[in-house]
Amino acid sequence: MTTNPYAAPKAAVADETVLINADYIPGGQSRPAGNGWSWISASWHLFKRQPGMWIGMWLLFVIIMIGAGILPLLGTILTALFWPVFVAGFCVGCRALDEGGELEIAHLFAGFRERLGPLLGVGALSLLASLIIGMVVGLGLGAGAFTMMRGDPEAMAALAGTTLALLVLITMALLLPVMMAAWFAPALVVFQGEGVIDSMKGSFAGCLKNIVPFLVYGVVFFLLALVAMIPLGLGWLVLGPMLSASVYTSYRDIYLKPR
Repeated sequence: MTTNPYAAPKAAVADETVLINADYIPGGQSRPAGNGWSWISASWHLFKRQPGMWIGMWLLFVIIMIGAGILPLLGTILTALFWPVFVAGFCVGCRALDEGGELEIAHLFAGFRERLGPLLGVGALSLLASLIIGMVVGLGLGAGAFTMMRGDPEAMAALAGTTLALLVLITMALLLPVMMAAWFAPALVVFQGEGVIDSMKGSFAGCLKNIVPFLVYGVVFFLLALVAMIPLGLGWLVLGPMLSASVYTSYRDIYLKPR
């Protein structure tokens, strides 16, 4: 295993998930607010290295996800379980580009070759947490509806919209920690060899230390998403790969020592 995490790749694609621990910072480090923009800028530079390959990988990923999602119930479970595997593959491909190599379609499936178990575990734990949150919110919605039905119909109608909006906000607030725990988990699994729990704890810690940069990141991506939707959504052929690459660029900035 090389001691330089940025050395040119020497292994075949199938072996590119060699762990890079030399410059790893457990739990991540706090970064300036402006780095939320730099993550996006860095993802653009990775994209323009091989735009055709990026678009091809992204389309293949979307087709796989849509194809799996068509299956009743099972499709939802499969997409929830396997998304970390594909995110890990995108990260491995980004690292290859970052080290001066080339992006290949095979990178998309790198997570299937190594660390598959922990990656599936991240998906399973995220799914479980989301289901529990959904059940809690659903019970709250049912209890609220029952209470309103016993009261004045006019008051019920007035409260319905407010209650629904409140439940949406509560759901988003409860899901946010799950998203924070899952965001960097695939990269920590595939690059640092961490297990399911440790990777999700490390991801949550890294996100928590960088709330402000992530706010900048989120606002910028939201604006870019609006622009990407204008030409029949074709802008997502660029923005989708950039979103995938930004997971790696933000991971590199937060969890690895500066070059």
